[in-house]
Amino acid sequence: MTNRANHAFPGPDNVFRTQLSNGITLLVRENHAAPVVVLDGYLSVGSIHESADKAGLASFTASLLTRGSSRYDFDTFNETVEAVGASVSAGAGDHQTSFSTESLAEDFSQMVELLADVLRHPTFPAEQMERMRGQWLVRLQEREQNTRSVASRRFHELLYGDHPYGRPGSGYPETIQSISREDVVAFHRDNYGPQGAIIVVSGDVTTDAVVELITTHLGDWQGTSPAQTLPPVSAQTDIRRESVAMPGKVQSDILIGSLAIARSDPDYFAVQVANSILGQFGMMGRLGEVVREEQGLAYYSYSMLDADIGPGPWLAAAGVNPANVELAVESIRAEFARLGAEPVSDEELSDSKANMTGRLPLALETNDGVTSQLLNMEWYGLGLDYLYRYADNINAITAADVQRVAAKYLRPDAYTLVVAGPE
Repeated sequence: MTNRANHAFPGPDNVFRTQLSNGITLLVRENHAAPVVVLDGYLSVGSIHESADKAGLASFTASLLTRGSSRYDFDTFNETVEAVGASVSAGAGDHQTSFSTESLAEDFSQMVELLADVLRHPTFPAEQMERMRGQWLVRLQEREQNTRSVASRRFHELLYGDHPYGRPGSGYPETIQSISREDVVAFHRDNYGPQGAIIVVSGDVTTDAVVELITTHLGDWQGTSPAQTLPPVSAQTDIRRESVAMPGKVQSDILIGSLAIARSDPDYFAVQVANSILGQFGMMGRLGEVVREEQGLAYYSYSMLDADIGPGPWLAAAGVNPANVELAVESIRAEFARLGAEPVSDEELSDSKANMTGRLPLALETNDGVTSQLLNMEWYGLGLDYLYRYADNINAITAADVQRVAAKYLRPDAYTLVVAGPE
């Protein structure tokens, strides 16, 4: 049964939702507690829409949006934003290009006008593009010197192969070097549009004023966005292991896990509860308690579920002394197996559930917390009453559910393991 007892949660009782004629979905949550406004949004284009030989193009394009537009060159943009103590940013993920603003309420209309200009009319100045490319290549060099970053990159490459999910969103040095200004201009022209876009506003505003403002600056934007179609992701049926030698390093980083579920999967809440028990709750769950505290095999150890429109991995991560790599891997695998073989205790289950449901009100205390939740709900089609139902969904999970999903997805005969560190 849907629980509407806590009307402080954003939901159908206090969130306005409409769709503009050009395909933009707008959600507004008024909050007059402080004179601040946050806007978060998605365009329906991301790194799955770039080619393998231009890996990083979606993120590179998004990073250049605020480097110059038809009405704001780089200096004018920064002066305008900094003069009022606001922030405007953009970035890209696998499926979406994100954008956001945060400002005082009195400056919100100016930030929307500026945001609309950088989204619709970026100029991609050649000088700014080369400056950004230089900074980007330095970050990629730094990535390749970090054992945790290298382990993560190779884990996804090994798990997904030539699927778009297997490529890092930030690209590779050779692909970033190959991106021309024409590539960026064409990517923006062909993929940036209002169809499927989402804008969420929370703060000291009136709904009517927000609707008028967004309609004025973005309502006449025309164009389509690319389809969110993914190549099929093959189920993992084998064991894939790789060690990446990084001479001179003093720590090894381990990633081990299996291809699991998409966000829309009926098992989502069961896996989330199981993951909390495995490597999130308290001192990072059982992994933190056993691998790190009791056995002293790791500097850190935790687990995570990465579920998106397509299926993502359920994995464990650990940073260890190179001498302890094999012991730590076997210890983690033993915790995988124990979760699937034995029912969790009533106390462990109830504590994890209480922690998961108790964190939600804290996440909604700020405007950016509200916009983040609403954006996620709209993007995945969870329904405006999702937060009202959240505790019921979590509390419905049983020990048998936890055991079942652990046995199903944390398989001893089908996993990917990457270790990056000294030889």
